[in-house]
Amino acid sequence: MPRLRLRDLAASALALGGWTYAAAAADAPLAQVEKVLHQEAQARLPRQANVGASTPRIEVSVGELDSRVRLAPCARIEPYLPAGFKPWGRTRVGVRCTEGPTRWNVFLPVTVRVYAQAWVARTALPAGAVVSEADLVRAEVDLAASPDPVIEDAGRAVGRTLARAVAPGEPFRTTHMRPIQWFSAGETVKVVAVGKGFTVVGEARALGPGLDGQKVRVRTDSGRVVVGVASAAQTVEVRL
Repeated sequence: MPRLRLRDLAASALALGGWTYAAAAADAPLAQVEKVLHQEAQARLPRQANVGASTPRIEVSVGELDSRVRLAPCARIEPYLPAGFKPWGRTRVGVRCTEGPTRWNVFLPVTVRVYAQAWVARTALPAGAVVSEADLVRAEVDLAASPDPVIEDAGRAVGRTLARAVAPGEPFRTTHMRPIQWFSAGETVKVVAVGKGFTVVGEARALGPGLDGQKVRVRTDSGRVVVGVASAAQTVEVRL
């Protein structure tokens, strides 16, 4: 039986996520892969740093199999998201034959780019530089180029010291900045416990340094140890 590459299949049907799509064109499975990846990337946007008023533009590029790979004809092709799938940046999607003389399973390389407006460096800045307003400019960047979130609020960058150099046009990301230390181990801090529809405020003693946005353990007056996030000066936020 002749072996075919995925893009050479003359006709197939695609099933994904409970929906079935009739595919008359050879590239129909790839088109559906692109559609699903676009949806996955869009779904992740609310969990990323706020990118302001701009509307993100998502681009999905599906790569090709190794030219040496040959696949048997298949009546039904099913794309799926493999374990560890990530919807941004360089990733991969699984494609398997579920109805044919020979069952096969392959992985297609894909790249998901998410373009939006963000704060970028106007000029090159070395590690150790203190960021000023003059160093910031808005530009469209690929948010998915790095797993580190961009800094959406200029106030979170101005006055901060760079932990590493930033190239011209490169977006400022959280890992570029040296973390702010809101308090030291042993200091008394305010603990803000936030639940659904209520907030409780108390005091505790920090068991470690409070670095901005990072988890820290604190001991309450009753001796209970809780874990929260250092969110401001002498403040730890605990989500219930």
